[in-house]
This record gives sequence, structure tokens and C-alpha cells, in this order.
Amino acid sequence: MIAHQGQNRKGKVREQCGSCPNRFSKDKRQVVAEDSDTTEVESSTDEEDRWKEVARAAEIPADYYNIQKLVKYIKAGNQTATIVSLCCLKDYDLSTQINQFAISDIGGLDVLVNILECSDTKCCLGALTVLSDITLNIDIRKTIVDLDGIPLIVDILNSSMKDLKTMAAETLANVCKVRLARKYVRTCGGIPKLVDLIDIKLSILKTPRDQLNADDLESLDMTRAGARALWTLADSKHNMEQMRKSGIVPLMAQLLKSVHIDVVIPIMGTVRKCSSEPKFQLAITTEGMIPDIVSHLHSENTELKMEGSTAIYKCAFDPNTRELVREAGGLEPLVTIIKDKNLRDNKPLLRGATGAIWMCAVTDANVKVMDQLRTVNHLVALLNDECDEVLTNVTGALSECLRFQNNREQLRSAGGLASMVSLLNSSHAPLLENLAKGLKECAEDPDSMRDLEELDAVRLIWSLLKNTSTKVQAHAAYAICPCVRNANDSAELVRSLVGAMELVVGLLKSKDIMVLSAVCAAIATIAQDQTNLAILTDLRVIYKLADLVQTTDDLLRMNLAAAVAACATFGNNTEELGRLRTVTPIVTYMTSDNPLVHRSTAMALEKLSMDPQNCITMHQSGVVPFLLECIGSTNKELQLAAAGCLRNIRELALRAEEYLLKIDDD
Repeated sequence: MIAHQGQNRKGKVREQCGSCPNRFSKDKRQVVAEDSDTTEVESSTDEEDRWKEVARAAEIPADYYNIQKLVKYIKAGNQTATIVSLCCLKDYDLSTQINQFAISDIGGLDVLVNILECSDTKCCLGALTVLSDITLNIDIRKTIVDLDGIPLIVDILNSSMKDLKTMAAETLANVCKVRLARKYVRTCGGIPKLVDLIDIKLSILKTPRDQLNADDLESLDMTRAGARALWTLADSKHNMEQMRKSGIVPLMAQLLKSVHIDVVIPIMGTVRKCSSEPKFQLAITTEGMIPDIVSHLHSENTELKMEGSTAIYKCAFDPNTRELVREAGGLEPLVTIIKDKNLRDNKPLLRGATGAIWMCAVTDANVKVMDQLRTVNHLVALLNDECDEVLTNVTGALSECLRFQNNREQLRSAGGLASMVSLLNSSHAPLLENLAKGLKECAEDPDSMRDLEELDAVRLIWSLLKNTSTKVQAHAAYAICPCVRNANDSAELVRSLVGAMELVVGLLKSKDIMVLSAVCAAIATIAQDQTNLAILTDLRVIYKLADLVQTTDDLLRMNLAAAVAACATFGNNTEELGRLRTVTPIVTYMTSDNPLVHRSTAMALEKLSMDPQNCITMHQSGVVPFLLECIGSTNKELQLAAAGCLRNIRELALRAEEYLLKIDDD
């Protein structure tokens, strides 16, 4: 029989098999691609030529020619010959590249895609079975997309035959690793159809495979295929939102209860990808998925543990999720993963587990449980890992654990300080950020501070202020505060670092609020020494501080006021700050709801009130009622500062009154 010829949508001539003469009587659905988060371009039309060159360059086995003969039979044969040829194709190992080339070189991909349009279900099933195997090849995936195969495969999901829908979903699971294919599935309405595939009875999910009947097995296989396809599709944010609107969340919760690992892995992978979206994070918690995710951390399957731990890592930004992980007993298996030396080479699993521990350690109650598991020791053992992402998570977890004194001692005894300091030479910004946070906590401990001085850590931390990342700059500046405060000879230490104070003052020009706040805190600490304060004054620090007083950010207000309080006591800085009109804006800080802002503001006002003109400005700005309220505070520093400011204002008023009385007497 002579093969028919047909035109595809791209204007190329496509061959069709002889068993489906009316295949082109239907119009394919037009793919609208206007709202995608992908910029995937269609694959090159020269791919088949390249494959031919590769095939000719290698020693071509006999199977290559046998497969091509079968493809010719599919092209020219009748319906029976097509089905038989497709069945024979399955006898070959289609996962090998040379056999995939054999199909492609003779135009077999075009024929297989054409068969998907025919009404014969056996032909479609055979073609999909072949496609599901050969689409493991990335170039074949792109070619299927170029041939407009996605709308045809999505249409097959409407079939009433479970095995046909299963193979269609399996094929999509492979082809949708191409970004353009993921977009086409969404625009063709394929996502709701795939979500429908995973709607299965809970009884089937909880029954072992060998106890299921044939119909239930078909349903289970269809669910697995649908879950695999959705797992791949979840790489797109637009697709995730479409999946959520299609009602995938309760179905994911149900599938996580399955005893079938081949079903749980893809759905756990989908949960992991979706958990990066805030809407899904909330849904995962409210649907009660956390206990099921935790239960799978005990699995022997490392891929399942990786997906589960990573999902916890992404969801545990929420305090309620962290509580649920602890209550479900999730901390123990996570620590077990990181202490297993056999898993050290599995970086995705290690990254997920350390990340989950990091996020969970934000909650104090979780740290207490981790302390019982000797988590700090296990984390220290990972500080020599070569993966930057693992190190980032490890140092992040340590920075949270080191908020407690017992863990600072544990870190020091385990030799972790030296390892952390050596990592300061890294160029990975998130790692440096966490290192600065962790070393800041260590510097609060006098014994650890002695070790840091011996390791020359202060110089390395100070050098982080030159980093291009604003987060690294901010955390480095905050880390400098306890280092300067607790060093043996902090004043000399700061002066021994060439250009250190110039670097700090220079950062007051930053546009980042967090950097400005951290630098103000560092200046407030450095300025406690009069010699250092003199140097800062020569660097015109008060003029740069005066430029920031109009801020409305409470964190910056708190640290800026502390810096003003520290710098105002030198020379004529008090008068100069008044001349720069900083007093009235600082008085407005007292309207904040944050008591820490009140404390540092009162301290600044007390220093500024040493100048009579500033006292007049404060009084005119209405500061007295706020100071009277602060005197009733339970914070002793706030009480003293407010009382001192009121005393200065009152003394000025008394002197003014005495002066006026003297004039009247004269």
C-alpha cells in the first residue's frame, strides 16, 4: 500500500501510516502560548541530520536496520501490519541511543505522532508505548514538541481506556522535561485532566500491589503515571497555580498515605516543588501532610527521603510547620540522615536534610530536642563538605543553635570554630551570610572570643564589609559588635585594622536599610572608646548620621539613635548635631511602638540635652510627655535615660527662670 502524505501545521510534509487514511480530517487544537514563564524556543530542524552523522560514525548494529524495516511496514502497511510492527518494535531495547536513531533517521517520529490522531485505540496504544520509551532522549522530546505532538497526547487523556491514558501520561512525563512542552500542556488544558488521573480510592493506595485485582492495578498504574507527569509539570510556576486551582492539594495529601513507593516518590516530588510557593506552603500544613512527609523520612529509599526533607526545608519557614515537624518526630530522622557517612556523597539528600534542620532550628523548642541528639557535633562534621549549598545550610543551622550558650561550648570543644573561620575565605554569599551570623553568636561567649582572636577572625569578618552582597555586609557589621565589645583590647584591635573605620563610615552611604542599621550598631559599639570616637569624628561620621535621621524604619531608628548617643559626647558633636537639625526628627522616634526604639532614643536625647539649645528644641517638639511615660517603664536603662533628659531640660528651665527673676529684681 502506498503511504499517504499530509501537511502539518508548520507546513512540513508528514508521512502517515496506511492504516489511518482519514487521519487529517480533524483539526489540531491551536496552542496559545501567551502567559508562560518560559522562553523555550523550538528545536532545530537539523537534529535528524546530526543524528544520522552520529549513527554513521559508530558501528551500526543489525538492530538498526531491522527497526527501520519495521518503521517502513508501519508507513506502508494496513492496520494489522501497523499493530504488529509496533509490537515488534517493543521487542527491541528502545532506551539505547542507536535504536532511537534508527526510528528518527527514517522519519519514524513523524509517523508515530501521526498515529496518535487515528481512531484505532490499539494503534494509539502501540505508538504511545514506543514514544514513552524513546522520549527518554532529550532531542526526541524536542522533536515531538516541534511536530505538535503535545495537543494530540493531551487529547488522548479524554479516553475512557485506562491503559491508553496511562501511556499518554507516561509520555508527557518525559516530554514535559522540555519547557515549551510544559507550556503547551497547560494551554491545551492538560493539567486538570492529569489531576483527574490521580483521583483514586484510598483503599487501593493502602493495599499491597500483590493483593490488588486487575482493574485496581490499572487504576494504580494510571495514578502513578499521572503523578509522574504532574511532577515534571511542576517546574513551571504557572503550572503549579493551575494545579492548585484544579484541586491537586487534597489529592496529594491522600497519595502521601500510599504504601506504593512508586506512587509516593513522584507525588512527594510534586509536593517538594510546589512547597516553594506560599499558597502551597499553607495548604500543605492545613491539609495535614507534614506527619505523612515525616513518616517517609524513615524509608529506605534515598530519593523519597530527599524529596521529603527538601519539602520540609521549604515549608518550615512557617512557625506552625516547625512545631508540626517536631510533634511528628521529624527531627530524629533528619539528624540520622546527616550523621550517616554512607549518605555523604548524596548531595541533594544532604542539602535537603541540612536545610530542614536549619529551618526547624529557628524554633527554640526544636533546638532543645536537637541538643539531645548531639546535632551540633554532627553539623561540625559536615563543615569540611565541598558543596557550597550544603555548607550554607550547615552554617545556617549552627547559627540558630549557637544562640544558646551550651551549643557555643559544644562547638568549641568539637573544633568547629576553626572550620567556620577558615570558610570565611569563601566567595559564596549565602554561606558568608550564615557564617557571619554564627560567629556573631560565638563572639557573645568570652571563651569563644579568645579563640576567635587567636584565629584572626575579626579581620576576616571585617573584610566581609567589602563584599558586594548587602546581606553579607549587614550580618558582618552586626558580627563586629560583639567582637569589639568582648575582645581583650578592643580599642587597639579596631585601630590595628588598616582602613577599618573608614570602611564602616563609608557604608553609611548604602541604600540598603539593613546595612545602614547594622553599620549604625557597629559605630555605636566602636565609639565607646574615646580614641576611636575621635577618629570617627574626624571621618565626619555625625554628618553622615544626620543624613539618616528622617528614616521611618524602626530597626534603623533604634541603631541610629544608639550611634548618635555614642558619638554626641565627643567635642562639640552635641552642638553640631543640633545645628544639623537632628533633634526634632529623633524626638519623633518616641512615637514608635517598639520599646527598644524608645530606649535608644531616650539615650540619644539625654546626650543631646547637654546642649541648652537642644533642650529648647526638644521642649518645643513636645518630648516631655513621652519622657514622663518612659520613666514608668520596667526597663532600667530607659528609665535612667528619660530621667536624665528631663533633668537637663528642667535645669535649663530653672536657670532661665532664675535669670528672668534676676532681671526683674534689677
